[in-house]
Amino acid sequence: MKSPYVGNLIPNEVATVQLLVLSKEIRQKKTGEPYLTLHLADRSGEIEAKMWDNVAEVLDAFQRDDFVKVKGLVQIYQNRVQFTVHKLRRLEDHEVDLGDYFPCSERDPEEMFLELRAIVAAFADPNLRALLDAVFSDADLVRLYKMAPAAKSIHHACRGGLLEHVLSLCTLSRLVGSHYPQIDVDLLTTGAILHDIGKLEELSYARSFGYSSDGQLLGHITLGLRLLTRTFDRLPNFPPRLRTLIEHMVLSHHGELEFGSPKTPMFGEALLLHHLDNLDSKMDAVRSALKRDRQVEGDFTSWIAPLERVLLKKESYLHPPPAPAPVAVEAKPAPATPFGEKLQAVLESQK
Repeated sequence: MKSPYVGNLIPNEVATVQLLVLSKEIRQKKTGEPYLTLHLADRSGEIEAKMWDNVAEVLDAFQRDDFVKVKGLVQIYQNRVQFTVHKLRRLEDHEVDLGDYFPCSERDPEEMFLELRAIVAAFADPNLRALLDAVFSDADLVRLYKMAPAAKSIHHACRGGLLEHVLSLCTLSRLVGSHYPQIDVDLLTTGAILHDIGKLEELSYARSFGYSSDGQLLGHITLGLRLLTRTFDRLPNFPPRLRTLIEHMVLSHHGELEFGSPKTPMFGEALLLHHLDNLDSKMDAVRSALKRDRQVEGDFTSWIAPLERVLLKKESYLHPPPAPAPVAVEAKPAPATPFGEKLQAVLESQK
């Protein structure tokens, strides 16, 4: 296990740490010499780094998605932790444990998948149960489903994040769906399980999270519908109108045309799926933003672009650290002056 992690770095100390390169930019000083701006990460978080000197020696030695060993000074700059790199070396894959670098769900993926299969097994609707059994009969798909993130960065952006997000939606589907008599909870839960299945092909996550070529060209909604078409083709007796409802839920789960949905939700389960998906993603975005915020001081985070706001650090706001006790300063007598001595003599004579 590597040490230290980004989350354990201490300001104003020199550290040697192994990290994954998320981005690399070559910039110029006023003198025309190059310097590097880097974003480095491990599973505990990210840190911005600058390398000002000896850049020519390492400029072509590493690229984005490489592992590097860096030595430098941890500092506070503009209320954020920043790493000033003095030395850098590219690491070979055999020198690192990949599990140290990629954020992963805190839950075991095998355990989560067993929970998902138990949810499906309890369905009352045999057609929906047969559909999901057919989807998860593909061993390659199951392998990806256990490992995939739910998003590149906004929410559940970790290995196993998609499965964690889906299980959260299944719980919400049963809790909220049962509140409305007109809602078919099995259908709603099926939408929750399948709505983001296209992300198995949209996202790349061998190293840092990004988009595959098909993901860039088509997006996860189109890819998900294509995957479901292959599954439906293996189920010739599946009710055609029920198939249309499921396809509509996948197509409309972003809720609005401007958010990427080809259609807006047109029946209760589709509309509810959109709102539950939005709720769960936003709440995880809040959790992740608070956990990974790099502001050192203050009651608020830095600007969170996906949420279009800063967030209050509620716990530190409610329970601020105690103010340091004032330092006692011993009073010193004023220096003697001729006038002061005469005044003191007069006062003494009047006693």
